[in-house]
Amino acid sequence: MHQRHRDKWQYFNEQAYTTRKYVIPYIERHCKITQETTVLEIGCGEGGNLLPFLDFGCMVTGIDLSKGKIDKGNEFYSSHKNLSKLTLIADNIYNRNDLGKFDVIILRDVIEHIPDQNFFMEYFKCFFHEKSIVFFGFPPWQNPFGGHQQVCQSRFLAKLPFFHIFPDPIYKKVLKLFGEKNETIKGLLEIKKTGISIERFESILEENKFKIIGKTLFFINPNYEVKFKIKPIKQIRVIAAIPWFRNFVTTCAYYVVQPMT
Repeated sequence: MHQRHRDKWQYFNEQAYTTRKYVIPYIERHCKITQETTVLEIGCGEGGNLLPFLDFGCMVTGIDLSKGKIDKGNEFYSSHKNLSKLTLIADNIYNRNDLGKFDVIILRDVIEHIPDQNFFMEYFKCFFHEKSIVFFGFPPWQNPFGGHQQVCQSRFLAKLPFFHIFPDPIYKKVLKLFGEKNETIKGLLEIKKTGISIERFESILEENKFKIIGKTLFFINPNYEVKFKIKPIKQIRVIAAIPWFRNFVTTCAYYVVQPMT
């Protein structure tokens, strides 16, 4: 497993860097961020994506299934000057339709982990008011590392592209062959079940009556700048327009959406 996945402080700062430099400017094309802006992140982990919003003075809420991650987030934020504007919750989002309405909702590297995405897209409308927007950032499943195999203990598998696309029995055997733990294998197979393509994502949006107000596909993920010192590169228009094939050569998709009125 890469050092960055073990070092939660490093991962926290990487998230904050990309959100500050790329995600917030992308959101601001459609919604001005001010100190009055209310922000909800679903699947916030330790809360790194929320740091730039909190620095700005926004009212910020993060929710994640992992109590350990939320506890670590509270530790990271314990001395922040705007701590009173931060709420971190360890719970299932389906238990918390009482959180209220938000101006901006963020799901960054999360939608591809959610089972029954169609149900979720209808449910989370309970957090919207008429001008709410949602930012999604996710890796299409078929891209070289769409299976999140970079979390593997094996250095070879962590750098091996596309093998997550193998049928489940072969994929599982490869993981076992290289000594991956049962817990890791289970997690990677779960990701395989919930992984999402660009076409499926847009189909779910349409089915649940969302309109796309911003869309950018990246050949080089913006997050690679802080991880690998590689500048982001947008997908070539011709490639971005080719259904199915574009999933294999797109490392990240940014969307901003709103419910249709």
